[in-house]
Amino acid sequence: MSPDNSQHPESSATIDLKDLGSVHRLGFGAMRIVGDGVWGEPADRKAAIAVVRRAVELGVDFIDTADSYGPNISEEILAEALHPYTEGLRIATKVGFTRTGPHEWVPLGRAEYLRQQTELSLRKLKVDALDLLQLHRIDPKLDPEEQFTVLRDLQKEGKVKALGLSQVSVAELEEAGKYFTVSTVQNRYNLTDRSSEDVLNYAEENGIGFIPWAPISAGELAQPGGLLDQAARRLGATTSQVALAWLLRRSPVMMPIPGTSSAKHLEENLAAAGVVLDDATYAELEAAH
Repeated sequence: MSPDNSQHPESSATIDLKDLGSVHRLGFGAMRIVGDGVWGEPADRKAAIAVVRRAVELGVDFIDTADSYGPNISEEILAEALHPYTEGLRIATKVGFTRTGPHEWVPLGRAEYLRQQTELSLRKLKVDALDLLQLHRIDPKLDPEEQFTVLRDLQKEGKVKALGLSQVSVAELEEAGKYFTVSTVQNRYNLTDRSSEDVLNYAEENGIGFIPWAPISAGELAQPGGLLDQAARRLGATTSQVALAWLLRRSPVMMPIPGTSSAKHLEENLAAAGVVLDDATYAELEAAH
């Protein structure tokens, strides 16, 4: 039996993000509300709008998207579903990729491109200032200074409240910090991929929100008889809920943003806020990788 799906994420702890303020740590990722390959329109736009609205109804106050999801379509759906936004709702977006087709992502960090995409995100989301703008990738073909400088300038101009980075190293975080205050870092992190452990530790030491992408990916651990499956059965939860509960316990700066196009899965994911891992189960999962 799964935990009560009426459980709201209010029961999850909050984090105070630099330059942005307090949000609940269990949020919603808006990558899956577009078409296959993160490309084009969703199969059912009305259903995508309904999922987004349901997330906010259930208490989500932090939503993560990107200009490249669709491209454009995720941001447009969020605005269609939620604008005018309720007080306290924060929408984070990202720039730094151009899209050439389904599943294709090309880093593009030229200052004029990052500025253009930021201006377009302001228009699509129908806001005067973006709550949180994250550099989706540092373009390896360009000097990071060019990319960090334009982000700093956009914040100084009042077009962005807070700034973050995605899929970066500790050294890159430190370098970016010379140009602006880093509010969040978004790296891949889950039970079976902890390659960004050093980045998580740095984020925790420096009060930076850590947004793990692919948060519920668990591979063989989630298969029938696997360690995660066994833990879920003991706790009366789903494997996804246990994976999210582990992340929430792993660090006070952890901000999982599970994404889905299904209202049922959304409710299940948010119910992870009510899953309490006993010490033995947590230790088992911690040692699993």
